[in-house]
Amino acid sequence: MKNNKEIVFALILALTLGLAPFLPEPHLIGKLRWVFGGAEGMQAMDYFDLVLHGFPWVLLVIAVVKKIKQ
Repeated sequence: MKNNKEIVFALILALTLGLAPFLPEPHLIGKLRWVFGGAEGMQAMDYFDLVLHGFPWVLLVIAVVKKIKQ
């Protein structure tokens, strides 16, 4: 039961903080495009922003993998 709570919590984080702001496109998507496009002009704040918005997705993957291993 504990892992289900972890998955729900990580999913809520990923869908809120991980995708915020929602319009015109999720912030994480824009940062990933920037990185895959060569990351020209990215500064330290942009990398911090990428980590901030990407961390909930990492938590979600970890929670799901833990649940699968059980």
